[in-house]
Amino acid sequence: MLHFSYSCLFFCVNFFQEIVFTQFFSNDEVFRRRHWIVRAPSAGLCLSTPAGFNSADGGIVDDAATLSTGDIWYWRAEPIRIVVTGAAGQIAYSLLYMIARGEVFGIDQPLILHLLDIPPMAGVLEGVVMELNDCALPLLREVIPTTDPNMGFKDVSAAFLVGAMPRKEGMERKDLLSANVKIFKVQGQALDKVAKKDVKVLVVGNPANTNAFVCANYAPSIPRENFSAMTRLDQNRATAQIALKLGVSVSNVSNIIIWGNHSSTQYPDADHGKFFIEETQKSVSRAINDESYLRGAFVETVQKRGASVIAARKMSSAMSAAKAACDHMHDWWNGTAPGQFVSMGVFSDGSYNSPKNVIFSFPVEINNKKWKIVEGLTLNDFAKSKLKLTGEELQEERNEALSVLDASASNL
Repeated sequence: MLHFSYSCLFFCVNFFQEIVFTQFFSNDEVFRRRHWIVRAPSAGLCLSTPAGFNSADGGIVDDAATLSTGDIWYWRAEPIRIVVTGAAGQIAYSLLYMIARGEVFGIDQPLILHLLDIPPMAGVLEGVVMELNDCALPLLREVIPTTDPNMGFKDVSAAFLVGAMPRKEGMERKDLLSANVKIFKVQGQALDKVAKKDVKVLVVGNPANTNAFVCANYAPSIPRENFSAMTRLDQNRATAQIALKLGVSVSNVSNIIIWGNHSSTQYPDADHGKFFIEETQKSVSRAINDESYLRGAFVETVQKRGASVIAARKMSSAMSAAKAACDHMHDWWNGTAPGQFVSMGVFSDGSYNSPKNVIFSFPVEINNKKWKIVEGLTLNDFAKSKLKLTGEELQEERNEALSVLDASASNL
């Protein structure tokens, strides 16, 4: 006998081919649809459930023997819409493939990709669409290229805001902020108008922290905790440096923290890091046992890594930035493992004496798509001084951005 825990259930049965059950259920007032399918290649085989099937989602089989026509449960989800801005650019070129092949939202989650860029890049977008189609990716149901923010952000569940004005030679920081305020004001307004209200917004384009602040400022109907700036690239860089130093796999290193701004004032912190060796978890700082390295070369290498990449390849980080964006959104969407935390730029509540009302990178734990700042970590005086420095820079950026916003409002 089949039992389902929700109403609004209907199903159709074809005993020779498949049984299709479709269930509607509510999640934060946003309705989604899921299908469970029993295929019947031969009769008399025992029913089995696939990895990832969760009876709490509403489908419960009390007596599999009564379903002797099937042997495998197949689960399918309705497609979700994902937008990537700056979609004709370098980072997006790597990022789009990673998303479309299931590395972020899951190997069983179909996707509709929205590719948003500025009008001069419309022709390039068409080429990107061709490439994605030619990849023949099973999860990719549709690709929508557009230069219209309202179309780009329509009904999206997640947004990767990659496109931003790059800093040019001789450009002052205030000029850079001014140019990006205009970009992220428009995107924030579009998100507010047409995106899903539980959309997860990741800002990659620099200055990422302040761009995220501006974007959230213009999307008041979306919770502020749904806006985040990417410092995962810095975390990945720091984790890789520690793994190299210890001579272990990067997958064995965890809880390396990036505090503050995604800039040269960030503070990469290995004091709370852990690593596994021979199935034993150990402290990173104790194993390295070199304070001068952890406060000197390690910090400087991570802080200046972006500039080092540009100097070497004459172009900014793209592949590693795309990978970091995937890592960031993957963990936000799927959660962190028990006892592990990751770095995200989020609105500060003043934790660890950070300035409030700025996007500040903290260690966070994630559950059910909600992040929580890790509490109770001990900071030494050196760390506190670094957090103070990066916090002051973020306050300056925020104030400069607000002055640009005030100036633009007075000119209306």
